[in-house]
Amino acid sequence: MLAHSVELQITENEYLDAEQDAQVRHELIDGSVYAMTGASDKHNKVAGNMFAELRNDLKFKSAPCTAYINDMKVKAQNNFYYPDVMVVCDNNDKESEFYKTKPTIVIEVLSPSTRRIDKTIKRLAYQSLSTLQEYVLIEQDKAEIEVFTRSSGWQAEYYYLGDSITFVSIGVTVQVEDIYYQVNNDDVLAYRASS
Repeated sequence: MLAHSVELQITENEYLDAEQDAQVRHELIDGSVYAMTGASDKHNKVAGNMFAELRNDLKFKSAPCTAYINDMKVKAQNNFYYPDVMVVCDNNDKESEFYKTKPTIVIEVLSPSTRRIDKTIKRLAYQSLSTLQEYVLIEQDKAEIEVFTRSSGWQAEYYYLGDSITFVSIGVTVQVEDIYYQVNNDDVLAYRASS
């Protein structure tokens, strides 16, 4: 999502209670509440495409994995975030019906206003979760995907149009061009023109 604005300091329970009735979603970071703003057309398409690709492939897997988009929170350390997409494969992740604590994959779609937080604060918080195997950052304004994996010591691998990404933890392979379906950024338009 786009930029956040600090509102006030509250406890975890106050945050969870207020968030159930809130008309605007908020993240809780170090006791401060940040309002989430709306997403762009490209952001929505990229997140929706990624969710659809994962969900469609997971239907045919025997593992009990579930894909979530936008509105399911994840608790990392003492913070609560709304990842754009995540996959949870642990049937014991039932602490709350409003958030998850054991994601296998977390995916964030980058925007100019969230890039720094997604690449630093959120990345470190998510990687502290013992169940997390892959953290994915997807650019919306160009065709570039950065994948950090636990198995590589959280080293980044980059993917571009024409590549496929295999999410080893869930046994799913996704084509980069499918993630950018109907997204009109310069890279996608140039790729289509040359194909």
